[in-house]
Amino acid sequence: MLYSLHEFAYHTATPFRIGARLAGQFWRSPLNPAADTALGRTAYASAELFEGLTRRYGKPDWGLETVEIGGRRVRTSEQVVWSSPWCRLLRFARHVGDLKRAGRPAAAPAVLLVAPLSGHYATLLRGTAEAFLQDHDVYVTDWTNARQVPMLEGRFDFFDYIDHVRTMLGVIGPRAHVVGVCQPGPPVLAACALMAGDEDPNRPASMTFMGSPIDARLSPTVTNQLAEEKPFTWFRSNMIHTVPWPYPGFGRRVYPGFVQLYSFMSMNEERHRDAHHEYFQHLVNGDGDGVEKHEEFYNEYLSVLDLTEEFYLQTIDIVFQQHLLPRGLLEHRGRKVDLGGITDIGLMTVEGAKDDISGVGQTQAAHGLCGAIPDDRRTLYVHPEVGHYGVFNGRRFRDDIYPRVRDFIALNEALCAVSERPAAAA
Repeated sequence: MLYSLHEFAYHTATPFRIGARLAGQFWRSPLNPAADTALGRTAYASAELFEGLTRRYGKPDWGLETVEIGGRRVRTSEQVVWSSPWCRLLRFARHVGDLKRAGRPAAAPAVLLVAPLSGHYATLLRGTAEAFLQDHDVYVTDWTNARQVPMLEGRFDFFDYIDHVRTMLGVIGPRAHVVGVCQPGPPVLAACALMAGDEDPNRPASMTFMGSPIDARLSPTVTNQLAEEKPFTWFRSNMIHTVPWPYPGFGRRVYPGFVQLYSFMSMNEERHRDAHHEYFQHLVNGDGDGVEKHEEFYNEYLSVLDLTEEFYLQTIDIVFQQHLLPRGLLEHRGRKVDLGGITDIGLMTVEGAKDDISGVGQTQAAHGLCGAIPDDRRTLYVHPEVGHYGVFNGRRFRDDIYPRVRDFIALNEALCAVSERPAAAA
């Protein structure tokens, strides 16, 4: 019922939204003599703010047609190299000729960026992908909005997520490097453990986890406390709703993206309110830079997708309530996930001291759980100035965090090549 009411409210506001858009055009028009008056600028700002708050934000574009490498613009092409109803594996292939002109080799370590499936589209990692493209062959998991998947396609749960990660690593090929950002930490770590146990030739050479709830019992945040305080039945009864017609996934039970968005925004309600007040003032004052910065952030932040009921509820149960992975109790399709069996996959953890989603300690817990990894293939880093978003995006990520991850990947690429050289020669 809530999903249907949400859709009804959106469509009911459509005439007012169209009116606001027309009003904004009227007050912005150079033919309007009052456009540059205080009244005109205020009216325009009011119309823009209303339209922005009531419109629907679709899936953003990646916008990575070119990236700057070595002081030159290098063209990239977005390629779908594998897909399922639930995910597309994207590769951002760099133009070989442009790389040569930039003084960079065409060959580079392959990196799989596993985007979070927690309410936002994979494009949230646009800045992350752009940074990694400087030195790597970049692949990204582009998860599908559950309301766009017909019921005939069946379920998608926590264990299907693990299978998807393993399959995509297999598509990329032997000894790539995997980076799990936020939510993917536990299932990616489980996939790596399963591949290590099978001595899968496509197991990654290294795994990096950034702001991930590997062990959510440590340094619990508001998000963790909510998951622990509420009984499992509360989440099933209050957070799961049915996709209405005419979406392709009509009838599917989901955790709606707009519910997740409201939860995130309510955690920092004052900050978002202040940001929109500043945006209004920027519009009134004609501050184009301030307007562009606000719109760039919120066009991404307000774009949300739905999660399947089974994936969301299993994540709550496995990761945030029973903590099965750090307790050594997680089983995947009847098989125990043995983190102690990971011996030749490098491990790096990155945390932000100001992270209010995954507290300090939750991600680095992976080091204690993966005790068989050699010390020379480990790195633990906590940035003192960043919060959750800053762990994988923004200036400090580009200047401080990414160089460390790049060096860690290069180290493990070299160690992996040395360790496999005798076998290759044989």
